[in-house]
Amino acid sequence: MQLYNTLSAKERAELLEQAGEDRLTLSFYQYAKIGNPELFRNHLFIAWDDMAVLGRIYVANEGINGQLSVPAKNFNTFKEFLDGIYFLKDVRLNIAVEHDLKSFLKLKVKVRKKIVADGLNDDTFDVTNKGVHVNAERFNELIEDPDTVLVDMRNHYESEIGHFKNAITPDVDTFRDSLDIIEEDLKEHKEDKKLVMYCTGGIRCEKASAYYKHKGFKNVFQLEGGIIEYTRQVKSEGLENKFIGKNFVFDHRRGERISEDIIAQCHQCGKPCDTHVNCANEACHLLFIQCDECADKMQSCCSDECVEIVQLPYEEQKRLRSGKHNSNKIFKKGRSEKLKFKQ
Repeated sequence: MQLYNTLSAKERAELLEQAGEDRLTLSFYQYAKIGNPELFRNHLFIAWDDMAVLGRIYVANEGINGQLSVPAKNFNTFKEFLDGIYFLKDVRLNIAVEHDLKSFLKLKVKVRKKIVADGLNDDTFDVTNKGVHVNAERFNELIEDPDTVLVDMRNHYESEIGHFKNAITPDVDTFRDSLDIIEEDLKEHKEDKKLVMYCTGGIRCEKASAYYKHKGFKNVFQLEGGIIEYTRQVKSEGLENKFIGKNFVFDHRRGERISEDIIAQCHQCGKPCDTHVNCANEACHLLFIQCDECADKMQSCCSDECVEIVQLPYEEQKRLRSGKHNSNKIFKKGRSEKLKFKQ
């Protein structure tokens, strides 16, 4: 029984190119009690591999969080499969604004301790006592209210390329970093202000809203379905779009354009740009913003040192990486002294 990928990303990309079939990029999450995450993981992998689904899915005792690419022709089958799982019946699917054949190149279903790394002890507060979910129309009304504090629950590299007007955008690397910082910054407004939060698809706000209510915030609201669902409703209902720039997404596209505004800059030359790339040096892989001109000049690298490395024969590059542990510290998100124009 196959429970893992047999094709490399490169091989999968070639097959997708040859097939040329329409694919839908989507995401969903659901908090639920899963007794045996490993067994559930295997069940998902077998079924989705048969449907040619690709993506990154995390399963834990507390639920599931998935970002996927589904062949358009298999979407109804995929939806019927989800509806056959009692806690996923009619789960909201956040359909991407833009679609790409290669948004994901492998099917990865992983068992984790949590579906979002929040650093919280869920036993210390009621995680079901969440904030009020609001749709795009109500959200637009709330953020125009002078008694509202609007907070972006995403990380610095996400909000750098796009965010809602007048939102507080914490300069943090991870979701867990933002929780205590936001509470401290807003501690004087726990009773007199409306705390309105948003994130990419809604999952981070699910836990954060319950946490902030536990911490004493009296009026807590969250954008239902996050930026992705907000954009869909704005377009379908003809509402005013209050999001400026791009929405960062966690797949090979790295971003969906929501408005034509470019609010970020190339980290190397400073010209207006909001295109995220990863450094071509595989031992670095730094995520940063790079314009086309700098990509040509720097051979898609973040620094002169990395340019020197990518010019070496591939086997020599492998030898230099050999034995070095590629921890999460290597895969930094735009934090490097080499980037002259990082905000």
